[in-house]
Amino acid sequence: MNEAIRAREVRLIGDNGEQLGVMPTREALRIATEKNLDLVEVAPSAQPVVCRIMDFGKFKYEQAKRDREARKHQKVVSIKELKMRPRIDDHDFEVKVRNGERFLKDGNKVKCTIMFRGREIVHAQLGRDVLIELAERLKDLGVVEQEPRLEGRNMYLIMAPRPQRES
Repeated sequence: MNEAIRAREVRLIGDNGEQLGVMPTREALRIATEKNLDLVEVAPSAQPVVCRIMDFGKFKYEQAKRDREARKHQKVVSIKELKMRPRIDDHDFEVKVRNGERFLKDGNKVKCTIMFRGREIVHAQLGRDVLIELAERLKDLGVVEQEPRLEGRNMYLIMAPRPQRES
């Protein structure tokens, strides 16, 4: 910006978007200061460097305003985790299913983790069966985003909420 521009020649774009041509940086800076505006480098890798005459403070303010507006319309999706063991009891499994339903209804992703201890890892199929059963029970609320996968002593599956249709 302004004196920090190191290029000898610049392609200048006016404050209304019109091309003013290629000129020395000093000349471009003089034109910008005459209009009480800033000379801002917009394409430093171009040959010659492209600079634009603008009110930089106003530009930054408008950009921050657009960013705030974009963040306001964003939906934050967090990942909730359900941890269980491969030999989980029926009632405990029902509790996990209800929690998974609640998380998916709230619009969160669900990471279902089976933790293996000791020699349980030999029977990884039991853990896979539990995860598949959980996915089957939650299929009307969510879709499986990542199939059951073994990593170290844990096996996990990730489900995302089904997209809601706007009416």
